[in-house]
Amino acid sequence: MSESSPPQTQLQPQLATRAVYEMLSSMRFAIALLSIICIASVIGTVLRQHEPAVNYVNQFGPFWSQLFLALKLNAVYSAWWFLLILAFLVTSTSLCIAKHAPKYLADLRQYKENLRVQSLQAFHHQASAHLAETPAQAAQRVGTQLAGSGWKVRLQERSDGWMVAAKAGAAHKIGYLAAHSAIVLICLGGLLDGDLVVRAQMLLGGKTTYTGGGMIADVPEQHRLPANNPTFRGNLIVAEGAQSGTAILNQSDGILLQDLPFTVELKKFIVEYYSTGMPRLFASEVVLHDKQTGASVEKRIEVNHPASYQGIEIYQSSFEDGGSRLQLRAVPLDVGIKSFEVQGEVGASTQIKLGDGQPPLEMEFTGLRTINVENMGGNPGDAAQGATDVRKVDLRSSLDNHLGAGNKVLTPRDLRNVGPSVSYKLRDASGQAREFNNYMLPVDMGDGQPVYLWGVRETLADQFRYLRIPADDQSSYRGFLRLKAALQTPAMRDRAVQQYVAGAVEASRPALREQLYASALKALVIFAGDGQPGADKVTGLQAISAFMEQNVPEAERAKAGEVLVRILNGVLFELMQVARADEGLAPLEPSEQTQRFMTQSVLSLSDALLYPEPLVFELTQFDQVQASVFQVAKAPGKLVVYLGCLFLILGVFAMLYVRDRRLWVWLAPRADGSADARMALSTNRRTLDVDRDFEGLSQKLLGTSPSGEQR
Repeated sequence: MSESSPPQTQLQPQLATRAVYEMLSSMRFAIALLSIICIASVIGTVLRQHEPAVNYVNQFGPFWSQLFLALKLNAVYSAWWFLLILAFLVTSTSLCIAKHAPKYLADLRQYKENLRVQSLQAFHHQASAHLAETPAQAAQRVGTQLAGSGWKVRLQERSDGWMVAAKAGAAHKIGYLAAHSAIVLICLGGLLDGDLVVRAQMLLGGKTTYTGGGMIADVPEQHRLPANNPTFRGNLIVAEGAQSGTAILNQSDGILLQDLPFTVELKKFIVEYYSTGMPRLFASEVVLHDKQTGASVEKRIEVNHPASYQGIEIYQSSFEDGGSRLQLRAVPLDVGIKSFEVQGEVGASTQIKLGDGQPPLEMEFTGLRTINVENMGGNPGDAAQGATDVRKVDLRSSLDNHLGAGNKVLTPRDLRNVGPSVSYKLRDASGQAREFNNYMLPVDMGDGQPVYLWGVRETLADQFRYLRIPADDQSSYRGFLRLKAALQTPAMRDRAVQQYVAGAVEASRPALREQLYASALKALVIFAGDGQPGADKVTGLQAISAFMEQNVPEAERAKAGEVLVRILNGVLFELMQVARADEGLAPLEPSEQTQRFMTQSVLSLSDALLYPEPLVFELTQFDQVQASVFQVAKAPGKLVVYLGCLFLILGVFAMLYVRDRRLWVWLAPRADGSADARMALSTNRRTLDVDRDFEGLSQKLLGTSPSGEQR
């Protein structure tokens, strides 16, 4: 016996192979892989994919961003480990189907009519009765009745009686095979439409990602995929009036270029907006030019309405600026800088010179927005209270605000389009850049005083901080700049102080006049920041506050500050009148609007020193050019996924709603020629419906109620 047994060294590889096969073909292993894929999909949904590396550093910090990039969490669905898990899931599910399918298919063909009579007593559903017919007659009748009810029946004559075997709901087993086959098909479709084929071309075809810049036409061939590539998914950007036939495939370490068998010409881009400023509709009217035949086909592409050509789907993804032509005017904030015009296109750059002895700056035109819808209906005064005023509590209004429709908002909404805005960057010789965002028209912030908004931020992660410049009686910022220039001129400051003193104190009180003159001039000089070192220069209300902290006792600061601010406001008003008179303009009339203008001017003069550049660029004219962003995809696995989805629907429906039932009726002869009948039912799920069905079958076939149901 021992001589015929194989050696232990030969059995070990067989046992190991068998163990691996059992593990791969087990349903537990497949469910574990499916759970891992679900977790990875959640990560890919929460964490934004294919973003620049600097965005992850800004959001998560250097340590976690490097960890995410190392694990390819920024490109989960194309990561090697995700594709490997997907491949193992396909293998495991396929082996599971191959392991169980023969048994299920064989079970579909079997009626199990050879079941022993004693085994019927072990079933939960069973019934017995005495029939006046002979066993043969009863078997024929029972078989005919079951076949008429949709059962498949087989009769078996034995030496001691007749066995009627019937089955129904065989589609339940088909549903199991269909559901598991659907997983395989969907995963295969995902592998076909994913980056697997692209990565195979990179590995076997010598293709590499491109990380440089320049024109698309100048990119070398090793970074391009051929037009007959069986599967890809990329982005295509086309400006109005332009053509493009090369898609961009974003990879974690660069890009690949996909040459298309046709070019896309954007004839017209259409965009419509909601009242909130969000796009309601954007569509592209395009012409597709075949590169081989030269044929041209006109298409209209909308969101959820793609165009198809030569097996390639073209989806409307988004839109952006396509190189709008801009004309800007430099607005000097300091004396000694002259105004000049600048022209350029969005996406381009130019060099500007601020003045003699100053290094040039690189100006990059980054964006143009023609529509900016903002909510001007807020109530900052109420929000700033931070508590509820019991005198204003209205229970009915409070309940109405918190109940009712889900789209109800507590903050009043007054949506208004505040006009176009332009954004640009100024980059110095060291490469450091600041981004600016300036509105073309004055904006009424709700206090009745329109202001020009000139924004700046140091990095992309920061929010824009806006300098608010009040618009004068001509809806222009020149009134504020006129006041700012006069504040920097000592002679004009002296004239303004003299006018203020002459209007505030009678000529018969020269001592008081001299005292007020000295105080007013001192306040104006401190506010202007004159006489302070350049590095430590402080102006505006901050300079006034610093002066009072150093020279006025704490107990007297509130009263002295009120007097000093009143004097300062009066002198600045006279300074504005002097500046207008020198330019031949009529003096400002004292009014509520003039008071609002002067109040905002004082605040803006204080903030102007914090503006990092000595000039602002005003958008004077533009010619907008839209660009449409398409997603082009060649997805042969799409039909495979659709077929898998169909199988999944049919399989789940069959497994949940189709009951696999088997029925046996044993008919044994009696001495008087009649028959004793025993019936049993087997089902994959025990429900109340099964109990009612068995009761109905007992009445129909045996003419009696089931007995012995509870054992």
